Amino acid sequence: MEREPQKIREGYLVKKAMFNNWKPMWVTLLEDGIEFYKKKSDSSPKGMIPLKGAVVTNHCQDFGKRMFVFKLTTAKVQDHYFQASHQEERDAWVKDIKRAAKCIADGQRFARKSTRKSIRLPDTINLSELCNTMKDPNQGIKEIKLEKDKKVFNNCFTGTCVIDWLEASRSVRNRQEGLVLASALLTEGHLQPAGDVSKSAAEGLAETTFLDSTEALYYFPDSGFFCEDNSSDDEIVKEQFRGIIVKQGCLLKQGHRRKNWKVRKFVLREDPAYLHYYDPASGDEEPLGSIHLRGCVVTAVEEGRKQDVDGNLFEIITASEIHYLLQAASADERKEWIKAIQTVSKIGK
Repeated sequence: MEREPQKIREGYLVKKAMFNNWKPMWVTLLEDGIEFYKKKSDSSPKGMIPLKGAVVTNHCQDFGKRMFVFKLTTAKVQDHYFQASHQEERDAWVKDIKRAAKCIADGQRFARKSTRKSIRLPDTINLSELCNTMKDPNQGIKEIKLEKDKKVFNNCFTGTCVIDWLEASRSVRNRQEGLVLASALLTEGHLQPAGDVSKSAAEGLAETTFLDSTEALYYFPDSGFFCEDNSSDDEIVKEQFRGIIVKQGCLLKQGHRRKNWKVRKFVLREDPAYLHYYDPASGDEEPLGSIHLRGCVVTAVEEGRKQDVDGNLFEIITASEIHYLLQAASADERKEWIKAIQTVSKIGK
């Protein structure tokens, strides 16, 4: 009996269609190809892209103002373009697609790396507990704001800071052990690379996955990290865009007038607490609207109230009593959004 292909990753991406039109799609990465659907609830895909012999290109600059685009070129030299909602999402898709294509070429099954086995970490080490200690506001690694290559990196730290902390906390005996442990944290997703130097190392272009260097930058996935151009022309920023980005991604949003559902990219900021939403297909940097979250109420919506969509609904009611109905892709994602919105809505009260 033939085995069903393993599902590796899925989520909303914007795909380039004919005549330079861009449309949000529900995209599923399988071991042998990429399926894309018009809607998440569709039973059959709109199309399928085989991965055998395919090449993926990150940092695609073919479309001017469109950011976070990557290109997938098939063996038949057909180009497919996808746009993610933010940099980390794009890099995660590219990394998994590259690995899946390589597994096909090598005749292997796709499997996420088991760092604990490959670098032989002691069984007593709990990476999750160690990471929680590293994030402790009093005793953990101090997040800082750094400027490199005309870019400002917020809520990050250097590779050297990580190794220094591991040594100071006696988690390791020396810097070499620190590199092994930090590489494990990176591979398991507890740390993320920021900037070209650390990303190149993480992709296997250096002797070690993690770099003990002041030039290599890293961050915690839930820290609110973001990178911005340091442009003197942009010194005066609108008040509602002043807060750091806490969370971002695509959700379905119900319209206020027509009550139809559309995919929107959402960016959550804190202090001041705002949730901006964009048309992911347009590529415009200007939001379609903003939700002022201070004093809002956000709750999960029961299944009985759903309208023409599957579950995982939640509702935001602002202090001025405006209702917004949103849908996440999964129960876990809904829970994460609700928790993040509740947290920022209380800041500054």
